[in-house]
Amino acid sequence: MNIEAELKKDGIEIVGRLDTLSVNSLAKSVSSKICKAFPKAHFSSKQLFIEFARLPMFLAEMPEGFAEANYFYKNSSIYFKQGVPLDELEKFAIHEFIHHLQEVKDKNGNLYRLGLCEYGEFKTYGMALNEGAVQLLTSKVLEQPEDIVKYYEISLPTNSPNYYPLLCNLVKQLTYLIGENLLFESTFFSTDSFKLEAIRLLGKKEFLKIQDNLDKILYIEEKIIKLNNQLLEDNCDTDKAQKIGIKIYNYKANLKKVFIQTQDLIFSSYFNNEFNNLTTTQEIEIYRTKLYNYQNYLGITENCFDFNNYYVDKMAELENKYEAIINNVALTVVKESKLANLFKALRLLFSFGKNENENE
Repeated sequence: MNIEAELKKDGIEIVGRLDTLSVNSLAKSVSSKICKAFPKAHFSSKQLFIEFARLPMFLAEMPEGFAEANYFYKNSSIYFKQGVPLDELEKFAIHEFIHHLQEVKDKNGNLYRLGLCEYGEFKTYGMALNEGAVQLLTSKVLEQPEDIVKYYEISLPTNSPNYYPLLCNLVKQLTYLIGENLLFESTFFSTDSFKLEAIRLLGKKEFLKIQDNLDKILYIEEKIIKLNNQLLEDNCDTDKAQKIGIKIYNYKANLKKVFIQTQDLIFSSYFNNEFNNLTTTQEIEIYRTKLYNYQNYLGITENCFDFNNYYVDKMAELENKYEAIINNVALTVVKESKLANLFKALRLLFSFGKNENENE
């Protein structure tokens, strides 16, 4: 199958080539902004410009609901949605330029690594993790402020409200726990540093489950977009629309469920493992602060108090461990203290007041 046939399979139809002036303008602006946003990566603005300006760039018709730009690794080309103004194209170009920097191919030109994504013989691993990471980097380049948005009945903080907001939120939760510099390194240069540290801190089984869940979220969101496009078709009668509507409703419910399960697994696996390693009062205070600040990264839903309950229980356990350390006694299970009971009484008072913007 030739390149154009493969693109058409994804609903992408080439209209024409992006003019040289526009290509150079994008390459110059993006290379400069990447260097400014990531000085520790030691990129050369001049070298990035040369690399980006050599990329074939095309205008194309694309399906509604999908990205305004796509990087196609088989011919190292970028396809922009027809009709998007040049000044708007830049924010989409950044994401695709980063994909180009991530590429690792074998001697036959076959892609086997793209940042945090690995292409196996029969399966691809970490695609959604990588997409979320690349969009976080893109948001940093664009200096986008954090906002609170609501998708699928989930209110969450994100620097990318319009592109991969759920994935970006969960990847940012991971980044808070594992380290921003490791994420940047692994995403740009296709290293294992971030994944290995995630496995060490969360556990291998838990990390692999989180990685799979992120792929599920990406898959479900793509299914919802395709179903929404079917509703816009001229031949979509009432009965068909009703059936599609039921499918969309079920997919949204499942998406919300997978998001909450993934979030719960991220914070519980990390803080459970770290709790077992606490041996000094100073470590307890660092742990306490990190756990408390985690609320700033959470996606929250109505009548879901998972982190609330977890936080209160962990504070009680911390108090017991703290007293055991200062009294120099064995760290065994002890009866609930008055402070622990107080924490339980405050369980329902613990809340994270956030303003919400509706984006369903």
